[in-house]
Amino acid sequence: MNLLFDLFISFFQVGLFSIGGGYAAMPLIQAQTVDIHSWLTAVEFANLVTIAEMTPGPIAINSATFVGMKVAGIPGVVVATLGNILPSVIIMLILARLYEKYSKQTLLKRVLEGVRPVVVSAIFVAGISLLQLALSSFTAPDLFAAGIFLVAFIAMNNKKVPLGPIILLILGALAGIGRYLILR
Repeated sequence: MNLLFDLFISFFQVGLFSIGGGYAAMPLIQAQTVDIHSWLTAVEFANLVTIAEMTPGPIAINSATFVGMKVAGIPGVVVATLGNILPSVIIMLILARLYEKYSKQTLLKRVLEGVRPVVVSAIFVAGISLLQLALSSFTAPDLFAAGIFLVAFIAMNNKKVPLGPIILLILGALAGIGRYLILR
């Protein structure tokens, strides 16, 4: 029962403080699951991010579901996912009411202008952390992963031949399968 409470509180905190969406939540999820509770290793966390990105739905909720299942089975899924979404539901109900009432006021506009750079910073930090995990095997740089990163980065920024993230995820998976088949 204590484990379920810890799962709920951990993902409630993630849901409460992950302003800016899933990528902004990644450092918080990593802190809770790897650093504080040791429910995941750093490699498992990197795999979690990959799985959460590939599956339909918000990354934070997918992460909560995955961690909940790993740590406590179906009850863990329920409490972690509920803990993750409950703050958003409560906050959005309150903010919708406040925004409806005060949307014309300058103070609210200034608050949103101040929060926006913090959100971008949190996303950037999460991206750097994931990039470091993706490009290293903790002993030496992974040139294959670096190559895939470089190709995907260029492809996503190519306006002449736009390849969407779905196509790039499929191509990345195929490259990983190809590498596995060659190296085994």
